[in-house]
Amino acid sequence: MEILLIRHGQSQADLEDRHEGRADFPLTELGVRQARAAAEWIKEHYPPDLIITSPLQRASKTAEIIGEAVQVPIQFDPALMEWNNGLLAGLLRSEAAQRFPLPEGGRKPHDTCAETESLIDFRARAETFWSEFTYTYVHPQCYERVALVSHGGMINMLFHSFLALPVVGDIVYSTGDTGIHLWSMTPRGRRIIFANRLEHLQRV
Repeated sequence: MEILLIRHGQSQADLEDRHEGRADFPLTELGVRQARAAAEWIKEHYPPDLIITSPLQRASKTAEIIGEAVQVPIQFDPALMEWNNGLLAGLLRSEAAQRFPLPEGGRKPHDTCAETESLIDFRARAETFWSEFTYTYVHPQCYERVALVSHGGMINMLFHSFLALPVVGDIVYSTGDTGIHLWSMTPRGRRIIFANRLEHLQRV
């Protein structure tokens, strides 16, 4: 089975330099064009049989555009939402730095400062989603290919879950706006086929 991971397009928060996380900003006009370009590329190269998306509108709109292009059903799963950034959500980054400075020595894996989700809890959410997804869709295999539309932070966490990496480490998997990753899972093991494909943005 193959799994497509897709990040949403540019959102209004990106333009305004705001902390996004759980703040529910819409796609910009450019973000919509990015999603349409991604949808056409996916339709041409790796059309999924099902799309599962975060319900936050920047992701759900991206998923809707892809779903319209490939004509497959869409499911919403709140577990795919971005890191819960608590009181930071929606704040200008400059304002957040003044109101909620990082703890001395930086954020610890257990920290919930500014009422945020801790790194440990964020990873646990990704692990729970991945376990439920695996036992629902992979064992037994229900589809040839499933697309997951989510956010940069959660996609990074899913990479860590997929590769069984430790909670604390210095490895980060970056994803650009509408960046596309492809994984496969077979009885012989797990494979990363490609990561952060962005050539579809040449059409924007």
